[in-house]
Amino acid sequence: MNNTSGQARRRLAAPTVAMLPRIADSLSFLYLDIVRIHQDDTGVRAEVTTEQRGTETVYLPTAALSCVLLGPGTSITARALTTLARHGTTVLITGAGGVRTYAAALPDSLTTTWLERQTRAWADDNRRLAVATAMYEKRFGRGSVPPGATLAQLRGFEGQRVKAHYRLLAGQYRIGRFRRAYDPASWDTQDPVNLALSSANTCLYGIVHAAIHALGCSAALGFVHQGNQQAFVYDVADLYKADLTIPLAFSLHNSTNPEAEARRSFRDGLRLFKLLPRIVTDIQDLLDPGSDRQPPDPEEHMVDLWDPVIGSIPAGVNHADVPPDRS
Repeated sequence: MNNTSGQARRRLAAPTVAMLPRIADSLSFLYLDIVRIHQDDTGVRAEVTTEQRGTETVYLPTAALSCVLLGPGTSITARALTTLARHGTTVLITGAGGVRTYAAALPDSLTTTWLERQTRAWADDNRRLAVATAMYEKRFGRGSVPPGATLAQLRGFEGQRVKAHYRLLAGQYRIGRFRRAYDPASWDTQDPVNLALSSANTCLYGIVHAAIHALGCSAALGFVHQGNQQAFVYDVADLYKADLTIPLAFSLHNSTNPEAEARRSFRDGLRLFKLLPRIVTDIQDLLDPGSDRQPPDPEEHMVDLWDPVIGSIPAGVNHADVPPDRS
């Protein structure tokens, strides 16, 4: 193929606004590790080399990916990273198995729709309490929170239910009384259940952080937690601990290496639990309750100007030439 046709193919590969992936329409995550990612004339490809099979290549469906998680042993070229950004794909640097998010590259085409909804709910005390209440109901069942309960009462209900869950699992595994403890200063003196629970929770925080970044939300604006850059991460992670990390930790009560086993078991369990798409759906339900969340208009990805009366108005327009609204 001659160079002219190659240049035409590269020009056609540039995404238009209508082609940008919409997170409310289709959400797809991909985890990669021990690979080299680069761009060629066909697309973005991941290469892995082994002694048994030599070099194997897989092309990435960049236009269909909302989030790529790059684990240990991964290298990526600037050209490949640019292509992912142009297609609106969030790139996360993570620990093994997609846990522990260390850094993120967010495309400027990522819509701020969910960030704006989060901010409006967070800034209004009544709406913030409503989201916090919805979080507790997701954890303990609809109708489990009395009408008009304050946040202090919600925290009390949570403490009672979590203690009851601990007692149930302690009796199931016959380990006697259990008390949750987290003390980094005396880490090695803690019992296996506490060590495993701390390790598994850290892994869970990484997965939740990845989903929050993919939606374009702020990890710092929590509804129950506050004062930390991961406040919203802790909020959302609490939704899944009773199903994931707490039972896993108690199952490792006799382990001689509970931290490593908790990380491996948690990572393996994610393949069956399909946690990332569930987290995104739950966040959307919390920030936009009752909505069917139809795919947004592609123009939503364009930058607008804010007006306190009208709302959004078009950007990229010389408003000196626009006649004022006399209505």
